[in-house]
Amino acid sequence: MLVQAAGFALLAALSPTALLVVAVFLGSDRPRQTGAYYLAGAVLMSVATGVIILVALRGGGLARPSQHEPRYGLRLGLGILALAGGAFMAVRGPKPPDPAKPQKGIVSRLVAAPGPRSAFAAGLLVFAPGVTFIAAVQVVATAKASVPLEAIGLAIVVVLNVILVWLPILAHLIAPERTGRALTAFNGWLRAHGHTIVVVVLVAAGVILTVNGLTGLVRGT
Repeated sequence: MLVQAAGFALLAALSPTALLVVAVFLGSDRPRQTGAYYLAGAVLMSVATGVIILVALRGGGLARPSQHEPRYGLRLGLGILALAGGAFMAVRGPKPPDPAKPQKGIVSRLVAAPGPRSAFAAGLLVFAPGVTFIAAVQVVATAKASVPLEAIGLAIVVVLNVILVWLPILAHLIAPERTGRALTAFNGWLRAHGHTIVVVVLVAAGVILTVNGLTGLVRGT
């Protein structure tokens, strides 16, 4: 259970936006304070939504043997949703920057004015739950595990989900100048390939969830 949940959590963590935002905040006038607030927002959103999803799935009885088909049907549905999202983004392609409309998105406007409040709000928005995060929590909720083991599983999911926030912050605390240079160099590549990364992650998660869901449904028949 823990290994599978961790795998989906790592897929959920592969967010170019999350890394780009933390790089900007760590390059601000108050990098430690701003980064800490960004991490706080990310953790709060991950914990709150994780608990809500876990309670909802447990309340629906999906961990019971009698709910075998609904449990794997949900995974199949999440897989199809992820594949559809990946296909849509692949067909649409990356949006070219529009010089006439800078800072159009909410996150972009928050990042443009680094500060504790904007960093915290950015953490909440960037880490709104996606398909792979829901899949990770669903693995924990349907594992028929004890409450302490479920708590450990959810904690692992949350820690891995925000790894692209706390890991750069930790590196910045140890070696700020080297980390800043590395993030600046890497962000150029990330901006150029971020759209492709998102598509690959969605398709990979979709394939895994779809195969897992179909396999579970076939075994249950």
